[in-house]
Amino acid sequence: MSVLKIERAFPLAPEKVFTFVTRTDHLLKWWGPEGVAMKEHNLDLSRPGAWSSTLVNSEGALHKMSGEVVAIDPPNSVEFTWGWHDDKDQRGHETRVLFEVRPDGQGGTLFVLTHSGLTDEEAAANHKRGWTSSLRKLEQFPELQS
Repeated sequence: MSVLKIERAFPLAPEKVFTFVTRTDHLLKWWGPEGVAMKEHNLDLSRPGAWSSTLVNSEGALHKMSGEVVAIDPPNSVEFTWGWHDDKDQRGHETRVLFEVRPDGQGGTLFVLTHSGLTDEEAAANHKRGWTSSLRKLEQFPELQS
């Protein structure tokens, strides 16, 4: 199994960053790689329970994922399961995603995304491309700039 870890720094307090990575209204603005749109969702990482999202790319291909928020410790972390669905809507291999929000000691925040349980290095590389693209969208929010 492979583990992916990505870090980003933001010049704001952890509480503010935590809302951007857990609340539906903010997630809908950055969830999913650049060039895809949200088709449908039950996307709220601010509370325990099921979540899902279906993204559509520019060619019209659907990409559905779902899971469950299994642990939440505001404003420090949220952990959730993750599974891709196939074209028959069957959920596949389950992985785990952990968002950690930590003070950087200088008034800002270090955001750490860890995606574990990935089947191999190829899966980790594919998820790294997706998460990196999504996080580029997150980094563009004026509210997350100094």
